[in-house]
Amino acid sequence: MHNTPHAQTATLSNRSLVDLDRAHLIHPVTSFRGHEAHGARVLASGDGMWLTDIDGKRVIDAFAGLWCVNVGYGQESIVAAATEQMRKLPYATGYFHFGSEPTILLAEKLTALTPPGLDHVYFTLGGSDAVDSAIRYITHYFNAIGKPAKKQFVALDWGYHGSSSTGAGLTALPAFHRGFDLPRPWQHHIASPYPYRHPQGDDDAAVIASTVAALEAKVAELGAENVAAFCCEPIQGSGGVIVPPRGWLKALRECCDRLGILMLVDEVITGFGRTGPMFACDDEGVSPDFMTVAKGLTAGYAPMGAVFMADHVYQAIADSAPPELAVGHGFTYSGHPVSAAVALEVIRLYENGLLENGVRTGRAFAAHLDRIRAHPLVGDTRGRGMLGAIELVSNKATRAGFDPALDIGGRLGKLTWDNGVIVRCFANAVIGFAPALCCSEDEMAVIFERVETSLDQLLDMPDIRSAVV
Repeated sequence: MHNTPHAQTATLSNRSLVDLDRAHLIHPVTSFRGHEAHGARVLASGDGMWLTDIDGKRVIDAFAGLWCVNVGYGQESIVAAATEQMRKLPYATGYFHFGSEPTILLAEKLTALTPPGLDHVYFTLGGSDAVDSAIRYITHYFNAIGKPAKKQFVALDWGYHGSSSTGAGLTALPAFHRGFDLPRPWQHHIASPYPYRHPQGDDDAAVIASTVAALEAKVAELGAENVAAFCCEPIQGSGGVIVPPRGWLKALRECCDRLGILMLVDEVITGFGRTGPMFACDDEGVSPDFMTVAKGLTAGYAPMGAVFMADHVYQAIADSAPPELAVGHGFTYSGHPVSAAVALEVIRLYENGLLENGVRTGRAFAAHLDRIRAHPLVGDTRGRGMLGAIELVSNKATRAGFDPALDIGGRLGKLTWDNGVIVRCFANAVIGFAPALCCSEDEMAVIFERVETSLDQLLDMPDIRSAVV
């Protein structure tokens, strides 16, 4: 009798799983040797806001997996939608003029929800290849309209736009450049609108004006005739949840128009209710030329991303060559019908109460962030909707950080896990939060109780206490 895969797994001890992981699995954005030493925390199941590992430890997930499980774990209606589609039609290519019902319906639904003018969508497997696709389409567009010199891209310091071969260069975090020969010569960065670290961070208008001036200066330096696009997140996620002032995105949209460059807004993290409305662009009435999404699109239940293209760009590309010539960009799994069926059900859940709950619990989240700012280690708290961060400092008056050798992020990662809460502990002593939109106010209180306990334990460490002024 042959063992089933389940039976084979069941015969493995928990330690064997960790050893197998250590021997064979390459983890994303992880030190190879560091992971070998640390070992994997193997997750076994999830329900709502809660995860259980293979040793039975139950923890509350305040980061929605990786900013993505916006509906929480264990939503049976999503499982049913995926199962039904798998039985009916598990795969359909988008090549050769083929299509499938869930993918077509999803395209129609999404383009009705996105900002005006974003009438066309190309489906990807996630956020990285959505950004990569946008770069390719932007390049194609300027070649199509007879402006082939427009090849330079401008993005922000602390920005994150995936880790594809080209997107990782627009990303401006050292780990994604080191050893990969990035950024490319055509990829440029300007200062982040980081209010807590900005010389005039208490003046919203000054922060906004500084980014506009920096973009204008960079485009002047490169030559407007050579610049293709400006790329930004409405809130910078992996850089430490950096929240620009309201009005910032709109001012940058107007600046791009004046400069004659396209605007690519990366809503991979901020999309689908994460900041309150369906998209962060909605907050300021901004309609970019391109917009990328992923994560909350399927709430992590299946891989899928998307890049939305403004109609004026689509029409220019469509008219640039005879009908028999293909636009040579495509993925085997673009518009996968199972992922599309999942996305349609996830969007139904958003519209049937989850977005409203996220706004309601988001107010409680903001109140907790305000309260915890009094903690001796906390220099800044910031957030919007169900996205936020706590920034730790050694000196509240000067806003000085900690010596990297103290490994604040690594210590906090262990403390918070041990205390039963998952948050994102950045190396620069920032704690990131992205709870699922299903989070209750009581669960939010649990999150902060456990985080505050972790901060107290961190402060009790002699070398940390001696570093705090």
